[in-house]
This record gives sequence, C-alpha cells and structure tokens, in this order.
Amino acid sequence: MFTEERIEQILDMLNKHGRVRVNELSKLFKVSEGMIRKDLQRLEKEGTIKRTYGGAILNREISKSSPITSRMNVNLSNKEIIAKKAFDLIKDGDVVFLEASSINLILARLIAESTKKITLITNMILIPPLFKDNEISQIICIGGVYDNKSGGVMGSEVFKSISNYIFNKGFLGSAGVNLITGSVGTASLEDGNVKELVVLNSKEVFLLIEKEKFNLDSTYRFSVLEDFDAVITDSDISNEVNDKLTKLNVKLL
Repeated sequence: MFTEERIEQILDMLNKHGRVRVNELSKLFKVSEGMIRKDLQRLEKEGTIKRTYGGAILNREISKSSPITSRMNVNLSNKEIIAKKAFDLIKDGDVVFLEASSINLILARLIAESTKKITLITNMILIPPLFKDNEISQIICIGGVYDNKSGGVMGSEVFKSISNYIFNKGFLGSAGVNLITGSVGTASLEDGNVKELVVLNSKEVFLLIEKEKFNLDSTYRFSVLEDFDAVITDSDISNEVNDKLTKLNVKLL
C-alpha cells in the first residue's frame, strides 16, 4: 500500500471514530510504529490532526461566539432556505417556540407576513416587533436578563416561564454539531440551558443548522442529535452527515 492510500484510510478512521492509536494502525497496515508516527506527524503539520500520547485525534475547530447583529447577514441565502423549510412545518393552531437565533428571526418574519394563526413564544426581543401589523397570531415574549450576543433574554425567570409551557414545535439553532459524539452545542451555558429546556418541553423539536456547522465543536453541549425529530439544513450535505443521521433515525429535511 502506498503512503497516500494509508494516510487516506487513517483520515477515514479519524472521521468515523474521532481518534486512532499508533499500535493498532501498525498492526492494521502491517508497517512499523515508526512509519505510522511519520504519517501522523505529516497530518499534524497540515493541521488536520492533533497528536496525543500513543495516537492522534481530529483537530476540530471550536465555533466562535459573535453578536447576533454580526451573524444576521452571514450565509443569508442559506439561512432563508432553512427558515422556509421550517415555516412549511408550522400549522394553524400550533404553539411554537423560537429561541434566539438568526435563522429563527427569518422564520419569525415569514410567520408575521403569513396568514397562519399560531401562538408564538420566544425569548428573542427582535421577534415581537415583526408582528406589529399582524393581528392573527398571539405573541408571547418571555422576560429576563438581555444577552446582547445571542439577542435573547436569559436567567432564572426565563427558565420558570418556559417550564410552564408545552410546545407543539420547538425550533433551535446550534453553534456546532460533533458527528462523532452526536453532541449538539452552543457558545454559552445560559443559552444552552434555555435550549435544553425547550427540547424537554416540545412535542416535536427541530434543529436548524447550516451544513458548515457539522464540522464545528462548541463550548457547551445542550443536547444530542437523536433528541431531535428532524434536522433542517440548507443544501446537499456529505455522505458522512447523512449516514450519521440515518443511523440515529433522525429525519433530514
């Protein structure tokens, strides 16, 4: 086997399992441990992996936290695709929760401009003003301590309020998904606590996420992929993502 073929297979194993061990690779490929270490050194120089004692792990990027105002126009066309798919799932009479995210802001605008009659509950203060000319839907904005990065309100009062509701549908964003562990994360503990409670209190819960975020880790894990009834994303995704969701019996929209 050529070196390039061996390295390609090592990367495939890392993508599937998250880590590899030198002694196991040596036995698998029938080469010396020294040869495997050279392969791993090369991958580390390329920035693909991080070497550990006796092996290596993928060098995954941590998602960066940024204010909602700077995120609103990033990948706008992709976010609009996701929001439209989510909008089509909402029916008259639904009790819907939209947490603070740039995609949910677009989704809220679609609802406000429609004739759908729903009860919309949110902790995002930018959403209620969108309904100033909408007399069809009922809008409930939960109060709390404003967080300028997420654009939402957080704190104990928010948790108490959310605990009192049962949602037909909850729509959540994420800073990143780790396909190896299945963890779904966000940038802060406070935001994660809100999302976690919405997952628990929703009859159906949907993850709204751009395909690029399947390659990112986050600071705080609030859920796992199998907790969601469906993942809604923007365009064609890799076979790796599709296979993972299929194994977890999570619908992809």
